[in-house]
Amino acid sequence: MKELNIRKNDSGQRIDRFLKKYLSKAPNSFIYKMLRKKNIKLNHKKATPDTIIHEGDTIQLYLADETIEKFREKEKVEKSLLDLNVIYEDDNIILINKPAGLLSHSVDKDYGKNIVDALVYYLYKKGEYNPRFEKTFKPAICNRLDRNTSGIIIGAKNYEALRVINQAIKNRYINRYYKTIVKGDVKKDGRIKGFLSKDVELNRVEISQSKKDDSKEIETYIRVIKSSGQYTLLEVELITGRTHQIRAHLADIGHPIVGDAKYGDKKTNRYFKDKFGLHNQLLHSYRIVIDQIDQPLDYLRGKEFTAEVNRKFVEIERELFNHKEKGR
Repeated sequence: MKELNIRKNDSGQRIDRFLKKYLSKAPNSFIYKMLRKKNIKLNHKKATPDTIIHEGDTIQLYLADETIEKFREKEKVEKSLLDLNVIYEDDNIILINKPAGLLSHSVDKDYGKNIVDALVYYLYKKGEYNPRFEKTFKPAICNRLDRNTSGIIIGAKNYEALRVINQAIKNRYINRYYKTIVKGDVKKDGRIKGFLSKDVELNRVEISQSKKDDSKEIETYIRVIKSSGQYTLLEVELITGRTHQIRAHLADIGHPIVGDAKYGDKKTNRYFKDKFGLHNQLLHSYRIVIDQIDQPLDYLRGKEFTAEVNRKFVEIERELFNHKEKGR
């Protein structure tokens, strides 16, 4: 029998979700069967899958050591060579200015070349994370940015912070603002709506004005900062936060983002690549404002954080708009 002591970072979740992470290689059917047959108990008593576990609880695994080892995925921290651009950090969260061209999450076991792996290694070096002391928790990010989108990513150092930030994002209590340069002259500020459908095979989305079977409602707010007539610098606020929402939504209204290879204008992209060496869309998550947030992160209520755009964005902005504000 193996006994697991529940620590703070594992508290507040259903026991079946904890077990699916702790025995990550086990089929779900095995976990539910072991709970049902009382081969897995909580505080020496039978537990149902939806029982919430708390700090100080103990879970008893009446399983062979070989079985546990077979279903466990050993966590280890490997070195990441990425140098994180940290714009804010406290005991619970960390805000990172992600450069364009970098993944938020790992793909195909390409360890270290993404924000999540770099964050884990960063906190491991600081002594704030050690996988030997954790049952299931690992530092995580609360929002994702596309590979070629830059800007603020929110990282959580503990489970409670991850839960609270995710809930605040879900409730739209954290306002997220982007800067972007688009083709054409956007005439006025406004709220744009539509429905977004995913094409998983093509890894792209489609926007429509009417509801489809698999579509989800989207809403985006745009504010004109400057215009040259040919191009417009916008501030974009995400009201909903769907995959590729800003990129596809702006393209759908006839103002594709400069440099966007998937939804953009090929001729425009070629011009900016030749003239400026641009290889990514000019889309930067530059500001977040935390309106409301639960304890223990309520000290962040009303806080605003910004992340500077990169040099190439600044260079192109100056070239296009020459610091002249659009007359309103």
